[in-house]
This record gives sequence, C-alpha cells and structure tokens, in this order.
Amino acid sequence: MNIITLLESFIYLVASSLHLPMAILLSLLTVRLVIYSGSFTGMYLSRSRLPRSLDAIRSLKTQSFSDFPVPVRRFCQQLVELTDHDSHKHHELAVLNLLRETEHRLWKSLDHLKMAIRIGPGLGLIGTLIPMGTGLASLSSGDFTRLSSNLVVAFTTTVVGMTLGLVSYFFFTVQRRWVEEDVKNMELAAEILAGKQ
Repeated sequence: MNIITLLESFIYLVASSLHLPMAILLSLLTVRLVIYSGSFTGMYLSRSRLPRSLDAIRSLKTQSFSDFPVPVRRFCQQLVELTDHDSHKHHELAVLNLLRETEHRLWKSLDHLKMAIRIGPGLGLIGTLIPMGTGLASLSSGDFTRLSSNLVVAFTTTVVGMTLGLVSYFFFTVQRRWVEEDVKNMELAAEILAGKQ
C-alpha cells in the first residue's frame, strides 16, 4: 500500500467519523433555536405593548420608566440608585462604567445568534458532503438502496442547516435593531439622570 492510498483512507476515516458529531450538533442547534424562538416571541410581545410614540426625554426627566423596554428600565433603575448613593468625585466614571457594562451585556446576548448564522449552514454542508462520499462509494458497488438513503440524509441536512442560518439571521437582525434602540435610550438616560447631580 503506497502513501497516497494510506492518506486517502485516513481522510475518509476522519470524514466518516465526523458524521455522528455533525448530526448531534445540528440537532442541538435546532432544539436551541426552537427554544430561543419562544423567548424571542416573548420579547416581541412585551415590546409591542409599549407606546409607539415615546417622548424619551420627558419620560426620563420625570423618571417614568414604564414606557421603556425591560433592559432600559433596569438600567434606569440602577442609574437612579447609583446617583442617589454615589456623590463622590468619581461619579461620572461610575455612570460611564454602568453604561458600558450594560451595553456590553446587550451586545454579547447576540453572540449565539451570530454563531448560529455561520454554524447552521456549515454543519448542513458537512452533513451533505459526508453521506455523498459514502453514497458514491456504494454506487461503484451497485448498491442503489444505500445510495438513495445517503442522498436523502445529505439533502435533509442541507435544508435543516440553511433553515437554521436563515432563521438565526432574521432573529439577529430584529434583535440588533432592538439593542441599538435600547443603547440609544440608555445613553440618553445617562446624560439626563446623571446630569442632575
């Protein structure tokens, strides 16, 4: 057996051994996205109940935070507590630190969607190519039953992977718009509420 045949056999073995982990990861990602769609629907419903035209400056000056989404409401409450109890010379730094930490947490909450946008189609492609290789090998021996079952697996993993990527991209786009709006309102709250000191 020459070195090229040995390397080809090794690569085929590695590729075949990736089929089960790929199927497990694709299934877990599907379950994760189904669960996330529930929380996304909850966020959408809570935001849809808020008033459409919000005078953010007046609401912040009167400290009526109920018209804001939950992340902004929490931030404003923390900011009020901070400004009530913090009167030393590093007050502005404490406000800025709270603002940056909250922004970082909001942007970080989108990371799993960013990964799913890439990982879903990638797993779908891997799940397509592995059964295609074994299917073509069975074609050379005339086993059409195995070829057809491998093709079914190949195309269904492609469909699942692409669907996961598309749905994740939709969730990411909508939630990124929410985060941008929340960050804008939090920066405004930091200016107004902390500026009273």
